[in-house]
Amino acid sequence: MSFPADATPRTSPALAERDLWAGHSRAAMIYEAAVTIGLILSAVITILTTIGIILVLGVQSYEFFTTAHVGLGEFLFGTVLRPDAEPPRFGIVPLIWGTFLVAAGSSMIALPIGLFSAIFLSEYAPRGVRAVLKPALELLAGIPTIVYGYVALLLVTPVLKRIFEPMGLAVSTYNALSACIVVGVMIIPLVSSLSEDVLSSVPRGLREAAYGLGATKFEVSTRVVLPAGLSGVFASFILAISRAVGETMAVVLAAGQRPQLTLNPLTSIETMTTYIVQIIQGDASYGEPKYLSLFAVGLTLFAITLTLNILSGWVLRRYREVYQ
Repeated sequence: MSFPADATPRTSPALAERDLWAGHSRAAMIYEAAVTIGLILSAVITILTTIGIILVLGVQSYEFFTTAHVGLGEFLFGTVLRPDAEPPRFGIVPLIWGTFLVAAGSSMIALPIGLFSAIFLSEYAPRGVRAVLKPALELLAGIPTIVYGYVALLLVTPVLKRIFEPMGLAVSTYNALSACIVVGVMIIPLVSSLSEDVLSSVPRGLREAAYGLGATKFEVSTRVVLPAGLSGVFASFILAISRAVGETMAVVLAAGQRPQLTLNPLTSIETMTTYIVQIIQGDASYGEPKYLSLFAVGLTLFAITLTLNILSGWVLRRYREVYQ
């Protein structure tokens, strides 16, 4: 086609709009493909990391059992832990007992306080107060755990000594009660934040229906909202307990390194994480049964925390209330 000398070819507005949309579509497709690839890579890296951890712990644990000539039953149910004895004894019941003693004690502190804080933030606190208190409460989760350990050693234990020693009760410098207190404070934000999110997601219509029947705010909070979000609250409890089971530095500085079966929280104990730190900092050579035992203990701890996480997910799926 030829154009006059004074004329220029003009592009149709429809064609220009079509080309523009085609360019946007191609850019959107490239962007979506890049995001998809990034998400797939993230998922694959996470899975491979977990598999790698399991393989390392499993292989080294197998080497421990074959090198130390320790049976699985003796390891899991033995009550004597003396890796330096002759012959060495590797029963981890004292470690499991110390771990669950700290987890149980800290849960008695964190679970009720965290739940009551969540109810207050969800049902009682004004919007402005909630906007300030929730971030302030969550700041506790950002404090390094070693700081909690020093707080336990330099503040909590001296206070416990002043309280219990006049009663004739001896308080060790490193004791389980101090560890329970600081770990309990540490996991309060986990309970309160997750529980508050669950309670806030309960439909407003349930609250209004209860108020319409003459229920008080306390009755609505405890008999309507809390039962409606109970599965999520239980899941937050289990996750908090799992966090307490795996805590390391605060327990190392607060509870000590004395593996024993005791019900006295004022004496020193040793947890599974503390034992791992002790072996790493010690003089055990690579390949010795004492050194390899930390992988077996780590695998046991991994199995415990994994079980708790699976239980949390099962509770959430099994008892979750879905509202339209």
